Amino acid sequence: MSNRLNVAPNDLSAFWMPFTSNRQFKQAPRMLTSAKDMHYRTTDGREILDGTAGLWCVNAGHCRPKITEAVQRQVAELDYAPAFQMGHPIVFELANRLVDVAPEGMNHVFFTNSGSESVETALKIALAYQRVKGQGARTRLIGRERGYHGVNFGGISVGGIVTNRKMFGTLLTGVDHMPHTHLPAKNAFTRGVPEHGGDLADELERIVTLHDASTVAAVIVEPVAGSTGVLIPPQGYLKRLRDICTKHGILLIFDEVITGFGRLGTPFAADYFGVMPDIITTAKGVTNGVIPMGAVFVTSEIHDAFMTGPEHMIEFFHGYTYSGNPIASAAAIATLDTYKEEGLLTRGAELAPYWEDALHSLKDAPNVIDIRNIGLVGAIELQPIAGEPTKRAFSAFVKAFEKGVLIRTTGDIIALSPPLIIEKGQIDEIVDCVRTVLNEVA
Repeated sequence: MSNRLNVAPNDLSAFWMPFTSNRQFKQAPRMLTSAKDMHYRTTDGREILDGTAGLWCVNAGHCRPKITEAVQRQVAELDYAPAFQMGHPIVFELANRLVDVAPEGMNHVFFTNSGSESVETALKIALAYQRVKGQGARTRLIGRERGYHGVNFGGISVGGIVTNRKMFGTLLTGVDHMPHTHLPAKNAFTRGVPEHGGDLADELERIVTLHDASTVAAVIVEPVAGSTGVLIPPQGYLKRLRDICTKHGILLIFDEVITGFGRLGTPFAADYFGVMPDIITTAKGVTNGVIPMGAVFVTSEIHDAFMTGPEHMIEFFHGYTYSGNPIASAAAIATLDTYKEEGLLTRGAELAPYWEDALHSLKDAPNVIDIRNIGLVGAIELQPIAGEPTKRAFSAFVKAFEKGVLIRTTGDIIALSPPLIIEKGQIDEIVDCVRTVLNEVA
């Protein structure tokens, strides 16, 4: 191991950290220096059990040999190739491999570098598609309250997390929001998909009527809203959204940056719920978090609508310097190989019942007001401290790290999404740690 990983920096001020309480962190830094399989290691040599797959992305566990070796080979062979008017074989192989695991009908892939870029790309594809179809008046986008779609202007405009939006002006115009689906009075402590709230999808019909369907380009939702605290769609909700969009000629976008690549025990959430959107955004698990990459899946109907006019002309004026980067492509292929060889795209279904029982065993822990689970993702919602929102959950996060388990918090919700290679004993370890911590922060 490099010596620089064992030496704490003597000045932490230069790095303005993302989504971090910078002042608190820099007073007591939580530094990670290496990782393997289910664990991180810290500067002081402690092992930290990863209960969050990094940031929802390390689905196959850390430092997997096949992925590591693929990156090492690729960086020495072809480090970069321009993506505009040029290509390299690996990215075409990757696109075919992704189409093979994607839901049926998702036949084309546009590469990005993150979930935020995937969302921006999907929104632009939707707007441009309506225009090339002769429906240029369809410019309105509809998101959902408490939705998270990355941090770029399009994403925070259709997103509905207030803290991500309130400081950045008027955002995009022509955006509306459906209500969220969190109904604790009716669905608290539900195991799996909640029974109540499917009728909330009818709010889309109301919004479409308000603006007139001829002005609406697309609706975007997370099948399972992750970063806001694991909000699971009620029975029939997604199917009703699909029906309304189909009725009015509106594109339906599923943001599967979190749910893609095995998180629910199926390759994609679209498979889990049996509802097919027109566009799917992904990132995170596509390379197992090793190198930034995102992928937007579209149907042939959408793709082919652009393939008109003179053949020498660019069909869609959009892209990124690093779209389909060779090293990221190699990492993604090796990630898909790892998923396939170890059955990780469906392993979550095998562990889901054990995971569910373990999480719900915390129902009697102090200040727990709700528990939610689906696949290998879960949330423990806590009663906020009066006048100090988020403090109880943040204290639990710090204490869990001190005890050797990495959890994630959003507001006063603990979110868990471990690598898909987790064993039952490690599930017990995470839950036992959370129980101990909740007793201490009570």
